[in-house]
Amino acid sequence: MQVNMHEAKSQLSKLGKKVWEGETVVIAKAGKPYLDLVPHRENITPRKPGRLTGQIMIAEDFDKMSLDVIAGFEGEL
Repeated sequence: MQVNMHEAKSQLSKLGKKVWEGETVVIAKAGKPYLDLVPHRENITPRKPGRLTGQIMIAEDFDKMSLDVIAGFEGEL
C-alpha cells in the first residue's frame, strides 16, 4: 500500500494498525516512495562488546600531533 504524506498524517493510527497486521505501507512524497512504515521491534540480540577485536588497528602515533598542527588549529599560524 502506498499513501501520500498528507494522507499518512491524517491516517497514522489506521496505517500503524495495518502495519502491525503485516501489511506493507510506503509513504510517498510528490508521488515517489519516501518512507517505509514499519513496526517497532525490540532488539532481541544484546550488544556484544569486543566483537571486532583484532579487526581494527590504530597506529601507535594516533594521538600524537606536531606543535605546528596544533598551532594551526588554534589560529596561531
